[in-house]
Amino acid sequence: MDIYERKSRWKLYLAIAGIIVILISLLYTRNLASKLAEGETMKVELWINAIKALATGANLEEDVTSTHEITQIIDDIPLILVGDNGIIIDAKNFPKTLDDEGFPVQEELNKLENQVEEYKSQNRELILDNGESIQYVYYGHSQTYTLLKYFPILQFLLIAGFIAFGYFSFSSSRRAEQNQVWVGMAKETAHQLGTPISAIMGWIDHLKDMYGSDEYMLDVVEELKKDTGRLELIADRFSKIGSEPKMESVNIYEELESMRAYMQRRASRRIEFDFPDPTLVQNVNINPPLFNWVLENLLRNALDAMGGKGKISAKVYKEKNQVCIDVSDTGKGIPTSKFKTVFKPGYSTKKRGWGLGLSLAKRIIESYHSGKIFVSKSVPSEQTTFTIKLPVNHHVRGETEIQ
Repeated sequence: MDIYERKSRWKLYLAIAGIIVILISLLYTRNLASKLAEGETMKVELWINAIKALATGANLEEDVTSTHEITQIIDDIPLILVGDNGIIIDAKNFPKTLDDEGFPVQEELNKLENQVEEYKSQNRELILDNGESIQYVYYGHSQTYTLLKYFPILQFLLIAGFIAFGYFSFSSSRRAEQNQVWVGMAKETAHQLGTPISAIMGWIDHLKDMYGSDEYMLDVVEELKKDTGRLELIADRFSKIGSEPKMESVNIYEELESMRAYMQRRASRRIEFDFPDPTLVQNVNINPPLFNWVLENLLRNALDAMGGKGKISAKVYKEKNQVCIDVSDTGKGIPTSKFKTVFKPGYSTKKRGWGLGLSLAKRIIESYHSGKIFVSKSVPSEQTTFTIKLPVNHHVRGETEIQ
């Protein structure tokens, strides 16, 4: 199990634990709210009994001795009293707007009538029979009940916000620290490569002087010079990590052809390359050494995935204000679940290597070229396509622009 699978499992475990905590909180709060609702219903019933007792002239000195104290029983419970003719007689614990004669305005009466219908649908109705007339009491929940009911949601939002803030803060800090490590490592690598490259160049010149008349040796020396030049390019790439690269307007077709020519000479003869015509023109703003590094990573991965036999193809096309480059191979493919994971540092399916190639490629394209790179398609044992999207660099007069 690799680090990213373990990380995914830990996320799943934490999510399950969070759901359990939320469910426990919801059940506990719901239980409290249910008990509070029962208590409020008992209060309304007690208020009705007190009103009935007061109406019959009973001695209430031990329990309720005044209308004011009777009203205190229902404290903040919204309550509407309706006569047997359906007319609202009174409402308690509702905001009231009175007219000049001291009666509720029509708008308030309409709201109360709507509230009565809502309470009816919730079966929140009690009957007040004082012996002379029958009245109906419709009641709702107190503000305390409402706050308690929605407390788990508020609690969840606060906890989620705190966790999200902490996660992004730690992630940003960790990412900044990782970036410093990568930059330091890259620059140190470039520095370390400098000395042996210079020595190899000296030995190549020495071989050229010794075997200047041997055509075979001269051919070998030329190839050594090309590979040493490649090492110089690699050192230059590493030295640019962490610095602002210089961008140039470059024909993408020529860059693709240059990389194809270099990689094809170092690939198996059973590998077929199908790249677009290099005489076409479509300029993009790139840093050639860094962008070629991305292409080289894609092509090397394609060669490794095909095991010495297959086809590598490239295609260039436009989408709105972007130039798109597709690099495809007929290798073993990438599972859909790994489309994003392949770009993470350390991820690799090969026995050798650090798994940094695609991670650096993503950083080069997104951070330095304001573009995107992603796996756009993968069919096992048939085809895998990586897509690079770069902002369009509008063609200059006289160039043939692709459609």
